[in-house]
Amino acid sequence: MVEMDKIVSLCKRRGFIFQSSEIYGGTGSCWDYGPLGVELKNNVKRVWWRDSVQNRADMVGLDSSILMHPRVWKASGHLDHFTDPMVDCRDCKKRFRSDKIEDDIWLHFCAATKGNKFNIPGGEPCKHCGAKRTLCPACGKGELTEPRQFNLMFKTFMGPVEEDAAVAYLRPETAQGIFVNFDNVLQSMRMKLPFGIAQIGKSFRNEITPGNFTFRTREFEQMEIEFFVVPGTDEEWHQRWLDERFAWYPRYGIRKGNLRLREHEPDELAHYAKRTADIEYLFPMGWSELEGVANRTDFDLKQHAEFSGKALDYFDEESKQKIVPYVIEPSAGADRATLAFLVDAYREEQVKGEKRVVLNFHPELAPIKIAVLPLLKKNARIVETAHKLCADLRRRWRSVYDDTASIGRLYRRQDEVGTPFCVTVDVQTVGDDQAAADDKVTIRDRDQMQQVRVALSALPAVMEKLIAGEWAEIYRQHGVTRD
Repeated sequence: MVEMDKIVSLCKRRGFIFQSSEIYGGTGSCWDYGPLGVELKNNVKRVWWRDSVQNRADMVGLDSSILMHPRVWKASGHLDHFTDPMVDCRDCKKRFRSDKIEDDIWLHFCAATKGNKFNIPGGEPCKHCGAKRTLCPACGKGELTEPRQFNLMFKTFMGPVEEDAAVAYLRPETAQGIFVNFDNVLQSMRMKLPFGIAQIGKSFRNEITPGNFTFRTREFEQMEIEFFVVPGTDEEWHQRWLDERFAWYPRYGIRKGNLRLREHEPDELAHYAKRTADIEYLFPMGWSELEGVANRTDFDLKQHAEFSGKALDYFDEESKQKIVPYVIEPSAGADRATLAFLVDAYREEQVKGEKRVVLNFHPELAPIKIAVLPLLKKNARIVETAHKLCADLRRRWRSVYDDTASIGRLYRRQDEVGTPFCVTVDVQTVGDDQAAADDKVTIRDRDQMQQVRVALSALPAVMEKLIAGEWAEIYRQHGVTRD
């Protein structure tokens, strides 16, 4: 498994992800997606939306407001239950989640080695003196306060006066925007059970100890579905959604060996959940949640009906009765999914005695689909043809033109950002004094470094097949060489 430091370095160097407000020293656990990062993340969201909403007859979309009525969060239980236990260091003043502190690396000044300083893995004793952590893991000297509950919601104020009546919250999840719009969607779209409402949007949590790059941040984007079902069918639908969501990640390149399901134990279930299972990914820091799939029962609709005084039920034509649907919730993080696809795509290999770094993204996710490269940047006809070709391809696929290095270096640069195909325009393409133009270009594939030469007129159709994964057929038709 690749180290996170390598991913962070590549992301900054190649324009995927930057530290937020870096020129001012940065803002902790806040990240900006650069030119390639925003393309990658948008592609992740696009294929999720296409597969989860557009390709299903039982799903519709929503985009709810980040700011909602404060009573929404009282009804949902977030004001009372959305807390983590926090402790403070009396010396360095750093704060930690008390239920996770044993997992943190801790700093120890070892008396057995005359006070030498060691960083010790979480949960392990010092190998020199056998001592276990009792003090602050960050400074190694300060005592910790008693745990106290800390609400994770960001508080703000609506209007010109900061008073209790104007208190509002940045939403900690997108789910509640769906629940409070249940009847609006039901009536306007004439939906019948079972059906789902999906949305992608920003959420905010004032995490005590965020970290691990973009894995845990205070501002993040969710891809959530609330799927409403007839009570009694909820367990079957929960398993169907677990199977569907677990199969989605390998479809776009995640290795199955890096995924697993983890059932929540009864003592860790959320207050609304009948059953929850997490899809976990083997991140550089270990197995961690990628997506949760929960059976939320009828808790949310009943709570909002009680607090709002508005009926949130469904008239069942078969039984001629009103019912409150149960809800299955697949909840994925767009940022975590993007990070997982990045980590899983990373490869290092030796080619002709040199290290080649490759991001072997699925073509649907790759930020750049095609790079058009002129073999000779001082040949006006080659450059003109390459620019025109790139402009034509850009109408269909994200394509870039690059002539800032030798062809070998250009290939390596595109490998490192995950571009699946490079198209090279050369002297043969445009012709010269000795030979007529053959109007053909060379397509080079990222993963196998194989090349085929095809006619310019056939290029759009060939690229369509290549991006769809029909490489073998193209290679068979046109013959293969290697760079």
